[in-house]
This record gives sequence, C-alpha cells and structure tokens, in this order.
Amino acid sequence: MGFILAIDQGTTGTTCVLISDTSFDFIDKINIEHQQIFPRPGMVEHDLNEIWENTQESISALLKKNQLDGSEIRSIGITNQRETTCAFDGKGNPLHNAIVWQDRRTAAFCQELKKNGNTNFISTKTGLPIDPYFSATKMNWLLNNSDQVSNANSRDDLKLGTIDTFLLYKLTEGTSFKTEASNASRTLLMDLKSCQWSRELLEIFGIEKSTLPEIVDSFGIFGKTKGLDILPDGIPIAGILGDQQAALFGQAGIHEGDIKCTYGTGAFMLLNTGENIKRSSAGLLSTVAYKYQNKTVYALEGSTYIAGAAVQWLRDNLGLIENASEVEALAREVENLDEMEHLLFLPYFTGIGSPHWDSDAKAAIIGLTRDSKDTHLARATLDGIALSINELVQVMKEDTGLDLNVMKVDGGAVSNNLLMHIQATTSNLEIVRPEIIETTAYGAGLAAAIGSGIAGIDKINSLWRKDKSFDPNPSETDFYRRKKVMWAKMMKKLYL
Repeated sequence: MGFILAIDQGTTGTTCVLISDTSFDFIDKINIEHQQIFPRPGMVEHDLNEIWENTQESISALLKKNQLDGSEIRSIGITNQRETTCAFDGKGNPLHNAIVWQDRRTAAFCQELKKNGNTNFISTKTGLPIDPYFSATKMNWLLNNSDQVSNANSRDDLKLGTIDTFLLYKLTEGTSFKTEASNASRTLLMDLKSCQWSRELLEIFGIEKSTLPEIVDSFGIFGKTKGLDILPDGIPIAGILGDQQAALFGQAGIHEGDIKCTYGTGAFMLLNTGENIKRSSAGLLSTVAYKYQNKTVYALEGSTYIAGAAVQWLRDNLGLIENASEVEALAREVENLDEMEHLLFLPYFTGIGSPHWDSDAKAAIIGLTRDSKDTHLARATLDGIALSINELVQVMKEDTGLDLNVMKVDGGAVSNNLLMHIQATTSNLEIVRPEIIETTAYGAGLAAAIGSGIAGIDKINSLWRKDKSFDPNPSETDFYRRKKVMWAKMMKKLYL
C-alpha cells in the first residue's frame, strides 16, 4: 500500500495529510500554525519563508509519526488559501511577504478602478467584483510599492502567483511554474470563459503575462518533486485546487446543484452550477469549481471573511478562552436566551464580502449591558457567525431559485455542535456534517489521485460518508427570527 500526500496551506497554518492510495481512508494529519503579520490596520501578511519551512516540517513530522519513508508517497495534492498573493524570483526566493486575501490596502485603488468605469467589464470578464480581496490589486500594489519586486520585474526575474504556484515551484526546484483554473479564477486576471489570462485585464492592472504562471487543468501532472531533503525526486504533484473548491470536491460536490459551506478562518459557500456560468444578481461570485480534461465546471460562491477568526479573536485578543474548542462550552453556559435578546456581534473585522462588498466595514458588538459576561460574548460570537452565513444562504436561494433544504458543511468549526444547531435554526436547513471534516485537504488528495491515474472521478461519490445531521430547534425558532430582524436593521444602519 502507498499513500497520497495532501498539502493544505491555509490562512492560519499548514496541514499535511496522509490518505491511503487504495482505500482512500484519511490516515493522519499534522498542522503547524504560522505568524499573522499586521503591518498597519487593514493590512495582513504572511512570511513565505516561514510557510515553506512549515510545509517541509509538517511533511517530515507526518512521515516520521507514521514511520513512513518518502518513497511510499505516490502522489501529491495541493490546496491553498486562494487570493493570497506571492512575489518571488527565479530561484524561488520571496521578494516580499505574501499579501493575504483579507488585506484591504488596495481599497483606494479599487475605488479608482470603479471611477474609471471598469466595473462592468471586469465583472463580465471574471465573474468577480472589483475588491481588494482578489489577487490582481495586490500584484499591482507590489509592483508599485516594493523596490525588490519592481527591480526583479525590470530584470525579468519576477514571478507572481498564488500560494499554490509558490509551493509547486519550491517542490519542483523551480522547474514548474503553473497554476490551475480554480485559483486563477480568483485573481481578476483570468477570462472566466476561456480560463486563460486576459490581455485586457493585464493591461488594466499593469501586469506582464510573462510574470504569471501557466494555467492548466486542475487534475494532471503539474511537475515532480526535485531537490528536496524531505522527499525523493520524481513524486508527481498531480492535483491542485483552491481551498474552497477542494472542500466542494472533498464533499463529493461534483454534480450540478451540490452545495457546501466551509467554516474556516472565513466561511465560504459554493454551489456547483455545472458547465454553465451562473451570473449573480445578488452579489455572489461566479467562479471555477475545477477544470478536468479541458472541461470547465463552474460554481456560484458566497463569501464571508470572518468565521473561525472571530473565535480566534476571543482567544488571542480578549483572552476569554485558551483554545478555540472551548468556545462551545462557554457559550452553552447561557441557558436563558432572553439574556441574549439585545446582544449582537457583527464579525466584520476585515470588511464585508458577499453580498454587500464593503471593504471599509469594521466589526461591531451591539447591546452590551453591565451584566454582559464572557459567556454572552461567546454565544454572541457563534450567533454572529451563523447570522452572517445565513445571509449567504438567503441570497443563494434568491439567485438560483432553488429550494435549498440541506447543506453540507466542513472545516474546523463544524466540530462545534452548538454552532451547527444555531446555523440549522437560523437558516431553517438540515445541516449535514461528513465523517471527514478536513474535506479541504481530503479534496486535494482526491484531486491528486485523479490527476495521477490512481482513481477515476466517478470514485468520488462512493467515498463521502455522513457523520451527523443537525435540524432546526423549534424552541429557538422565534428567538432567531427576532435576531434576523435585528441583524437586518443593524446591517442597514451601520453598513448599507
């Protein structure tokens, strides 16, 4: 028996996962967190050298823990925090910290693009709004504000891309400079129909095509390992997907109408729309789910930038909990929901994504009184996560006309049973949690299995298994109906 190695390079850390190449069972994982760098308010960066070191360390630790030799790895899959933008040279040396998807430093540039009348063209071409969230504005900033980046560009030694491209380049000792359609569709530079870089978009953002990776299918041989201390040469990197698309794939979301929501640092809802590009009239994104054998499968996406990150804020900034997992027990100490009647947490620390797209929005806690305690803040945090995701549910229904009754969920926060019950009640949905909640990494592993010929795509459905379902709580329906009314009023008053 051999193994598939999945590398999940996320916003808060890097997770490496082992998957059996015969049973496709999830064997084990290692996660290493990396530093969150905040140069100024609204700016978020990651140290690419730290990310690469952590990737190597997590692979090494995973192999050692399971007493495996690197030669037993048959294929590698990569999934990554998407719009986060990297600049490095031909030797693979970072030229600047990565600018994270949450970063809002390009808000003024985005306003300038809108004033110049680019909104409709860019939206039609890419399926995306003009927003600091996406990679092209970050690339433009690096070219105009980093001497190292601009100097490398002038000597034709600049490489720009998302995290998948950086990791692929490092794993192959610089022999493979590629990306795939799901990641490229998040840059504001790719033509959504052709899945190739658009000349017009490159001109708008001032980016040379030669600095960008080649866009290829999501499943296939991207390159092979070379020059690594941790793995032998010649292991194929055979599947790459952006993190949310990987989660959809890991949830067996390969059919039109399949929907999932991932609760990670932020929360992201994807609906498979098949080979048709679904254009949103309610602020959702049209994006690529995956591309395989030159066939593109699309998705409709709703994004809220803060989900699990709100719990991290309680832990890291307020010190209310020591571990994120403790928030559920703390929130359950609120036995009488009347105590929560006027308390509302709007967790918009880094702006609002779908459906409102307000890059300047800030978080707010409304309704604090003298008797408000840590237990109330914990419960309000879970309520706030669920209520913000409920907005995505509602606009997804409006946009598609589908009567959504069931939603698959995944990501670290879905182990919180209370949050899942709150979501089910708030959104009036059956929430279904799979046995493998690390579906992002698992999806990358499955992508690598398909890309290397270990399995066919028709195998995906049979691998998904349900762990638990959560239904709306009738005793709390009225409470959350009132909360939704209050939420709508406060959204209008503070942001809209």
